[in-house]
Amino acid sequence: MDIEQLLRTWAPNLYAYRDRFLTSLSATGEMFLKAGLIAFVVGMLFGIILVVTRRGGIRENLLLYQAANLVVNVFRSIPFIILLIFLIPLTRKVVGTAIGVKGAILPLVFGTVPFYTRQVEVALSSVDEGKIEAARSMGSGTLGLIFRVYLHEAVPELVRVTTVTAISLIGLTTMAGAVGAGGIGSFAINYGQNQNHQDIVNVCVVVLLVLVFLLQSLGNLLAKRTTNRGLITRKHRRDGGVKERKA
Repeated sequence: MDIEQLLRTWAPNLYAYRDRFLTSLSATGEMFLKAGLIAFVVGMLFGIILVVTRRGGIRENLLLYQAANLVVNVFRSIPFIILLIFLIPLTRKVVGTAIGVKGAILPLVFGTVPFYTRQVEVALSSVDEGKIEAARSMGSGTLGLIFRVYLHEAVPELVRVTTVTAISLIGLTTMAGAVGAGGIGSFAINYGQNQNHQDIVNVCVVVLLVLVFLLQSLGNLLAKRTTNRGLITRKHRRDGGVKERKA
């Protein structure tokens, strides 16, 4: 039995709206990729700022720290569905519309950045202070400490928190679809729930589960690879040191 026959048998309503379903999948992917890329860059930047400028940080600046911390706390405290409505005027001014995929990107960024910022802050804060001090004693400047110590040492943890954030973003895209952004969430409500087509709802749920599973599996694989790389590097350094002492 081919896929077309399988859909006709088990999901006849989905088959009838298959073109719109594929369009919804494409819209979800577009929202996820565009909002995710922006949120990754902005959230990483804010996370670095919070770690670097905190009390006792490598470039302590409590005024900047408090400002960034306040912005993150404010937007993190607002439920996403309320944030969508709150940002409608700003979204219209920035992109010209508050509906569709185009109108969903900005709210998705505002909803994701605070969460990801906190995740990055925790990941970078776990870096051994001894390594930071050692690099500083060897003359590393602020950028050197950020890229060669903080980000380099925290790669496995950053992969894990990025995976968690990506999965969270999938949920936000479906929520945005409920208020006119399009995507799988909008398709499940408009063509599934509102028209009493349970097969459409079921397939949308399965698709979301598959997406989350793939993201989690990819994140676990990358985290394992980067962790093993770090262990191998440290082992080689130790072995090299032992050989030098023996020589």
